Order: sequence, then C-alpha cells, then structure tokens
Amino acid sequence: MHPILQGLILGFTLSVLLGPALFTLLQTSIHRGMKSGLFLAGGIFLSDLSVVFLAYLGALQLINQKNNYLIAGIVGGSILIGFGIYTFYRKVHIDENNKPIEVKVPGPITYILKGYFLNIMNPFVWFFWISAMVGVSANYGDDKADVVIFFSGTLFAILSSDILKVFLAGKLKQYLKPQMLIRVNHIVGLLLMIFGVFLIIRVFLKF
Repeated sequence: MHPILQGLILGFTLSVLLGPALFTLLQTSIHRGMKSGLFLAGGIFLSDLSVVFLAYLGALQLINQKNNYLIAGIVGGSILIGFGIYTFYRKVHIDENNKPIEVKVPGPITYILKGYFLNIMNPFVWFFWISAMVGVSANYGDDKADVVIFFSGTLFAILSSDILKVFLAGKLKQYLKPQMLIRVNHIVGLLLMIFGVFLIIRVFLKF
C-alpha cells in the first residue's frame, strides 16, 4: 500500500477522534459562523503540523541506526495499540445545553491562536504524534521521503475533514448524543489498535 494512502487512512481515522478540539470546532462553527470555524480549523492544523515536525526531528535522532528500527517499531506500534484501547473505553462528556464558546475578541487571529493552543496544549496530541512518528519512521527505515509522504497524507486528511465539519456543523449537531459518540469511540479505538498491530507486524517482516 502506498505511503500516502496509509497516511490518508490514519488521518481520516483521527478526524473522528473525540476530543476538546472537535467539540470546540463544531460549537464555534454553529455559534460564531463558518468563517470563525475555518480560522479555528487552521489553528488546529498548524498545531498538528508543528508537533509532527518536531516529532519527525526527534524520530530521526532516535532511530538513526538500523538496529533501532525494530525496537522503535514495536514501541511505537504498542503505544498506538494502548491509545486505541484508551479511546475504546473512554467516557464521553458533552455539553447538553450547547452553550456558545465565549471569545473576547472575535477576530481571525484570535480563532487561529485558540485552535493552535487548544490542540497543542493537549498532552494526548503530543503522545499520539510522537508514538505514530516513531512507529512509522521505523517501518520505512532509511526512506525518509516515504515518511514525509505518509504524514502529508495524514495531515491533509485531518485538515480536509475539519473543513468539512465546519460546513456540516449544523447537521452534525443532532448526532452529538452520548450513545452515538460511544460508538464512534469504539470504532476509532479498534482502528487505532489495528493500525498499531499493522506497524508491529510490518517492522518484524522488514527487519
């Protein structure tokens, strides 16, 4: 499977991962308008891009020798499996009143910064991207171009999905019910576990 296709699959899986960024994006789009939602999505994308870039630099230092590829692949894949298990059993909390997000200065920069820091201050964002980067980098070995292609596909899928959420926010609102969100968590959790297992198997076969 081509790296960009694998990256797109991971990206679209992550795009339905439930968290503060997703709910803030939907609420901002509903209560503050489509343009504000797009700026918020841009901030979230920039924060993901920043973390992925830093994780990439760190992964290069960590697995700069071939004998580290197998260990890094197993560790990265195992962490993704753990992340999937956590997501599967994660409890869902939503605001039943759908209260609007209070923003003191409703300007583009405000929403971009809000999206950026809301996402980048989430420890699970760092935890996930670092483990994914280590696992994927170990799988592709010396082929750094494929790693870049993979995560370009992942980030593109996430950004595209966030933009789509902004446009469909009004319609998605009716589906923000606990039972539906629990099902989504189960599906995403299983997909992340499968992806982690795939990384471990692939690194064993390759190295």
